[in-house]
Amino acid sequence: MEQQSKSSCQKKAYQKVGFELKLLIIDQIHNGQISVNYAAKKYQVSRSSIQYWIKKYSTLEQKKLGMSKKDEIKKLKEKIEELEFVKDFQQDIIADMELITGVDMSKKSLPKTLADEIEKKKQNRLKENG
Repeated sequence: MEQQSKSSCQKKAYQKVGFELKLLIIDQIHNGQISVNYAAKKYQVSRSSIQYWIKKYSTLEQKKLGMSKKDEIKKLKEKIEELEFVKDFQQDIIADMELITGVDMSKKSLPKTLADEIEKKKQNRLKENG
């Protein structure tokens, strides 16, 4: 009788991986340079270990950044205010240009809601100037 080798059923013996190599592997995966499967083969590490490192690393990164949800919300609200200001400024310029040139640029090239806002600004300008 032929004896079959049991090595295919046994787990591979993986060597211990240092912190720097773990970070290198995770960085390559996050940057899209390699996949988890390829990294497992290349560095002879199990896929589950790599996935565990990624999960652990992302938690570590969040702690390192230390941005709480309130801080993040505050930052996003500030960004929204800034973008609203820029939008209003741009609409003022478009409204002024339309009044000067007599050409309705906004109706042709902008979404209806923005074009309507610009039209209101034009009407307010006309009322102000008489």
